[in-house]
Amino acid sequence: MSQEQTTRCIAIIGGGLIGRAWALVFARAGCDVRLWDPDQDVRARVMDELSETCRRSGDDPAALAHVTVLSSMAEAVDKVEWVQENGPENLEIKREIYAELDRLTAPQAILASSSSALVASSFAQGLAGRARILVAHPVNPPHVIPVVELCPGPDTAPEVMNRAEALMHAVAQVPVRLSREIDGFVLNRLQAVVLAEALSLIEQGVVTPLGLDDTIRHGLGRRWVFLGPMATINLNAPGGVKDYLKRYGPTMARLSDNAARGEAFSERAAQIVAAQMPAPSEVPELSLRRDALLAQLSRFLHSNN
Repeated sequence: MSQEQTTRCIAIIGGGLIGRAWALVFARAGCDVRLWDPDQDVRARVMDELSETCRRSGDDPAALAHVTVLSSMAEAVDKVEWVQENGPENLEIKREIYAELDRLTAPQAILASSSSALVASSFAQGLAGRARILVAHPVNPPHVIPVVELCPGPDTAPEVMNRAEALMHAVAQVPVRLSREIDGFVLNRLQAVVLAEALSLIEQGVVTPLGLDDTIRHGLGRRWVFLGPMATINLNAPGGVKDYLKRYGPTMARLSDNAARGEAFSERAAQIVAAQMPAPSEVPELSLRRDALLAQLSRFLHSNN
């Protein structure tokens, strides 16, 4: 990053899992990171938790010298250019937060939400600064999975979207710019369709949960991690995408028309899958292992791009 970029000031609102990961993303890029959480206990332990996150992900803990924990929202957002909000997925709370952020921040500061379910218009409506508000939806955990969906509200200014995209590139994230609001954004809409069909196949007894996961892990997942589905089908027919759709389009259309929908998210499916999954008590340790593996994959992909 340039000298100008290294002195950028970023506010992180919320010191939970996503907020801490965002703090690390910006800190390791050399930004001045100001973190605030309304819970004093969270503020007291957040630096220790960030140090542990660095250790597990293989990041240099020296980056945390760029992070300052502050005791008030007003201090955290003073003179920053970007606010990354990580509050609860609760509309009333979001509205309260954004009314306060709109009042406290400089007019040119961008206000970005990590929301995975609420669109910007739902909490920006009526605010004087709604043109600078957007959703910057990360994938958990964003310090090892770099994609960020940038979803504007109907009032978000194009110049704000341009600045958001440039900042995400500058801090080594992968911005995906959406043209308009849509429920679930892109990632969760894709995930919902895949999960529906997966649960349906399991409930029908076609495949076990392990077999389903292996199909993704060792099949689709291995291809898509390097190319994505569009680039994949472009290689799966001699004449590229048009040739693929001509050859296989009718078959894929028949399968998609017959695919599961919302009814697949059933209690019966949950019981079948849960019976073959590790116990909930094992989830924290498995999550740590997942994050460590994702960090290794991230380093490998970075070194081979």
